[in-house]
Amino acid sequence: MATTTSITTTYAGEKAASFISAALLSSNTIEKGGVEVKPNIKFKQVLRKLATGDLIADGSCDFDATSSVTLTERTIEPKEFQVNLQLCKQDFRSDWDAISMGMSAHDNLPKSFQDFLLAHVVEKVSSKNEQILWNGADSNAGEYDGLLALMGADSDVVDVAGTTIDATNVIAELGKVIDAVPAELYGNSELSIYISQSTARAYVRAQAALGYKDLYHVGQTQLDFEGTKLMVCNGMPANKMVAAEKSNLYFGTGLMNDMNEIKVIDMADIDGSQNVRIVMRYTASVQFAIGSEIVLYS
Repeated sequence: MATTTSITTTYAGEKAASFISAALLSSNTIEKGGVEVKPNIKFKQVLRKLATGDLIADGSCDFDATSSVTLTERTIEPKEFQVNLQLCKQDFRSDWDAISMGMSAHDNLPKSFQDFLLAHVVEKVSSKNEQILWNGADSNAGEYDGLLALMGADSDVVDVAGTTIDATNVIAELGKVIDAVPAELYGNSELSIYISQSTARAYVRAQAALGYKDLYHVGQTQLDFEGTKLMVCNGMPANKMVAAEKSNLYFGTGLMNDMNEIKVIDMADIDGSQNVRIVMRYTASVQFAIGSEIVLYS
């Protein structure tokens, strides 16, 4: 049964890479540089972590080993996903520049619709991946464990009890997050507080109420809180925040490997039908390295 049309074009291998990249890297958090992207992971990749104890000791004439070095690791293993659509050409014979399909009964989908459809699929995958990146659950079909799930399960992550955020309390709640940031991270240029759209709106409204009228100007102003950048992430749920360095958060994917493909397949020469199938495959996953350097407001 049709998903609810015919293009005789196949995008596979390197040709597919641009579409796969657009679908995944156009995710709001990734596109703004909120996480490190690890491409070309064929199966899985190990993220190694190094921690040391106190390094400095009183001077002496002898060599006396100080401190400790602890190496641990965390694995990022992209999960495979697919998009399968089947369309019928009949649905487009009275629309989408039907004359471009050809006058024969053995016709093709309009080129304009082909371009539109591929762009639409890319946009939808990107939007969904943004949501999964933060709030996904591996137990749900078509999802992987998002950063919030992974952080919530890690006892090393610094937890801050949250509440419903609005314009009356958003400054105080952001203050709780900043207060919980480890001293060695506070003030680092890579440190950001990742917030939802609703929290961003509440913060702008709170600033306006305090008389910062420049926020009424046309266009968007880069938000920060007490010198720490605020990154608005479309996939972040309301009343959740994360403080972390970009270099501690990772998105992994195969991107260029041979499992990636977008195929637009006209089934007329295969089974005699008027259907067109669209097949997309990709891999994706997220992970973080050091839990103790992350603050989770939840």
